Amino acid sequence: MNPFLIRIGSFGIRWYGFFMAVSMAVGIHFFVRRGRRLGVDEDTLYNFALLAILGGVIGARLVYVLTNWSYFWHHPGLIVAVWQGGLAIHGALLGGIAFSLWYGYRKALPYWALLDGMVPGACVGIFLVRIGNIFNGEILGHPAGILGGLRQPAQPYEMIMALGLWLIYWRQVRLDRADGVPFFTFALVYSILRFVSEMFRDNPQYLIHYTNHYLGIGFATLEQLFTPLILAFVIWGLRWRVRVARHSFSEGPRWEPALALAAGPGAAARAQGGPDGEAAAGEERSTAVSAPARMGVELPPQSEGAGDGGA
Repeated sequence: MNPFLIRIGSFGIRWYGFFMAVSMAVGIHFFVRRGRRLGVDEDTLYNFALLAILGGVIGARLVYVLTNWSYFWHHPGLIVAVWQGGLAIHGALLGGIAFSLWYGYRKALPYWALLDGMVPGACVGIFLVRIGNIFNGEILGHPAGILGGLRQPAQPYEMIMALGLWLIYWRQVRLDRADGVPFFTFALVYSILRFVSEMFRDNPQYLIHYTNHYLGIGFATLEQLFTPLILAFVIWGLRWRVRVARHSFSEGPRWEPALALAAGPGAAARAQGGPDGEAAAGEERSTAVSAPARMGVELPPQSEGAGDGGA
């Protein structure tokens, strides 16, 4: 199968690169649409997305190279050849978080709500890039006696997995889960399904060398060995976001002076208990409400007269 979509002389565009570009464009579309609903301006959203994509590509390639080090040790010149394929989704998630975290907090953005908006692009990327893997002849499955000696269709398995992840994400959104919960749910389900899908991949094995030639499965790849560590981190993150949401719901938002500064001087004075807090309450009321929304904090409804100190 020809891996090139277009080739003119020494210049060519691979199917893998084409599908990767399409998945990035689709991901940015969904991300920006969600960011607008959160009240974030487009320039900030595009900067956030570009940093996340840059970090994602670097992280994805780094993890892929490490998990296939026996090959790249003998072909070091191909380490940066991303256009030929070879990216790991776990590395993309870690790299995207690392690059966007600093920017998100520096701009006082609703970081975890925005991170949830990256999930649709990740699902689309998994689906489309697997098609690119087919054109590149990558991610081959184990030969299976149950299939008459044919290889396990590892790429289509993971395409189905991507569709399932998409449906789970939209279910989470419809249920209005707390910020960060859809992202960590995606990471949790993906990690489990990826552990299973690795059994069908004909990848190098480490420590435990087991292959069932009849079923066409094997254990353990480097990805599988690292899965328990990844799951521990993801479960911690999921429980943390749920705990934060419950705490905010039961006790209301707890303002820190540094966060209150994003809402203006009146809000900062109120957070610090300053003497000008009450005087600035009226003129800063709209800003004080919008700032927590930017930080991803939902304020409980106030009863009538609460703003005037009435009973």
